[in-house]
Amino acid sequence: MKSFMSIFSLVAAILVSSCASAQQSSASKNTSSSSSLITDTIKVTGVCGMCKRRIETAVYGVKGVKNAAWDSKKQALTVSYDSKKATNEAIQNRIAAAGHDTEKVKADDKAYGKLPDCCRYRDGVEVHEN
Repeated sequence: MKSFMSIFSLVAAILVSSCASAQQSSASKNTSSSSSLITDTIKVTGVCGMCKRRIETAVYGVKGVKNAAWDSKKQALTVSYDSKKATNEAIQNRIAAAGHDTEKVKADDKAYGKLPDCCRYRDGVEVHEN
């Protein structure tokens, strides 16, 4: 009977140790992945709801972007992304490729020229409220 209790105690100790180790490993994985999440605010020029959709759609095309919201009143995009998969520069380049100027990257004339007439912010069009 003593040997059965000894074996049972040993097995129980091993199980408890394994569970604790697995939980610690899981916790460290969660910590490392959340520490790479960055939220930036980027100045992005646009005019209306169509611009909002275009800007946000462009940003979501960058791998690693988790959330994006453009505010027409503030002319600013708030974007959260995994810094291991995306960069602020890649996000701004993608927005410029869609035809919108950012604080660091100006859209080329060809991309800007593809915008609908109502979205041409360089032409002195007033910003519309959403």
